[in-house]
Amino acid sequence: MSGRGTKTSEKRFVAYLEGLASVIGHADRKAPLRDYCVGLMACGGRKSVEPMAAVTAPERTAAQHQSLLHFVGSGAWSDEKVLGKVREMVLPAIERQGPIEAWIIDDTGFPKQGRHSVGVARQYCGQLGKQDNCQVAVSLSIANHHASLPVAYRLYLPKEWTEDRDRRRKVGIPAEVGFQTKPE
Repeated sequence: MSGRGTKTSEKRFVAYLEGLASVIGHADRKAPLRDYCVGLMACGGRKSVEPMAAVTAPERTAAQHQSLLHFVGSGAWSDEKVLGKVREMVLPAIERQGPIEAWIIDDTGFPKQGRHSVGVARQYCGQLGKQDNCQVAVSLSIANHHASLPVAYRLYLPKEWTEDRDRRRKVGIPAEVGFQTKPE
């Protein structure tokens, strides 16, 4: 890619982040949002905040690690607003290639160790092709022949999680969140 193409990509990325920053609330979240997104793209393999911190702030990795953990763990933004903003910014580019032809409802399993991450349970994990410890997210995407775009995304909460008050309290699951099947 020429230097000119790189500059164009950088400008588009900055504009994309500005759009996301407009819906995440407080201005103090803008830099961690940028660092988190850069970290997602720069780090191969497992996407955890430790390698992201090393890549995005090598001179102050420990402080960056804490900053990214706080951003991810205590981010008080609206997922719906962020997805809405992504849809607003990306959908026109997809539709320039043709009209939306399909709505795709899917569940995706993320293998996990332990039992403390929200929603982790022994359940079917498509990545593994069997039942094992995992989190599952249900998503709705729209697509045409050129691209797809997730427009809604929700972590599936197994029944055992909805019935365990102590576990819910520890991870901050609101009382009004009840059990729903994946199709629901």
